[in-house]
Amino acid sequence: MNTGLYNSRLATILLAIFACLLWSTAFVGVKIGLRYSEPFSFAGVRFMLAGLLLIPFWWKRRPAFSEIRRNLRVIILVSFFQTFFMYGLFYLAMTMASGAIAAILIGASPLTAAVVAHFSDADDHLTLPKTISLLLGMAGIVILSLSRHPWASPEGLREFIGIVLLFLCTVSSALGNVLVAGERSDMDPVFFNSAQIFLGGFFLFFIALFIEKTSFSSYPLQYYLALGWLSCLSAVAFTLWFVLLQRPNVKVSQLNLWKFIIPVFGAIFSWILLPDESPHLSSIFGMIVIADSILLFYIGDAQKTDGRIQRH
Repeated sequence: MNTGLYNSRLATILLAIFACLLWSTAFVGVKIGLRYSEPFSFAGVRFMLAGLLLIPFWWKRRPAFSEIRRNLRVIILVSFFQTFFMYGLFYLAMTMASGAIAAILIGASPLTAAVVAHFSDADDHLTLPKTISLLLGMAGIVILSLSRHPWASPEGLREFIGIVLLFLCTVSSALGNVLVAGERSDMDPVFFNSAQIFLGGFFLFFIALFIEKTSFSSYPLQYYLALGWLSCLSAVAFTLWFVLLQRPNVKVSQLNLWKFIIPVFGAIFSWILLPDESPHLSSIFGMIVIADSILLFYIGDAQKTDGRIQRH
């Protein structure tokens, strides 16, 4: 095995794990912030602030206007799918579902990404083991959905709608990842992320002005701590993820598989840190099924990749 290739792959894996651990803390922060703010305005402020926080890291090597104009289309597309549409749905869903359920459902995004990559990337097909893992993950989602008993009460129906919105989030995220991976341009990924995340946040906040009761009064300290953490998390994790997606020989589906960490740690953090949430048998079982499906998916794909590397 080529040592340089192995080290590069190991570094990619470790950085992907770090980014996913950061993302797994987001569910607690969002639930805390939503106690005091409407979903779209909270999301908009978060992402605009995250985009601004990145300015010092790209200002000295800022791209020329011609480069920005050349890449404007992909910036807008990624901003729409990866920030505006995805997080608009996500924050709305978080007003309906618990932090733990949201973590588990968003954790299934690698499976959605694999399906999207199958239809958009000629070199990233669904094999039989991948399909079995995908069906297993979908079974976990069905278990979680039915455990809400949407037919029994308005509250159950509300949670079920939240679960559907969270699933749509994973589709939007997968489309955004494919767009980033397909645009291997020479644009600085830090600037790229700063621009798309600020733009998405701006439009979320703009919409909030018309459809929400946006308040500009002061909030408790908890709100600002949650907002600050989520903004820093977005700036670091999204930039890191975009850098990894633009590395050569990195497949969208392989990178996304490390998101199995998100349902496990996201649910655990929610159960520990949110006083109104506690584990239930259905949520634990669904979390295990989804995490296992992603691991099985990755193991089969990694073995196939290792076989190709050894032959070369």
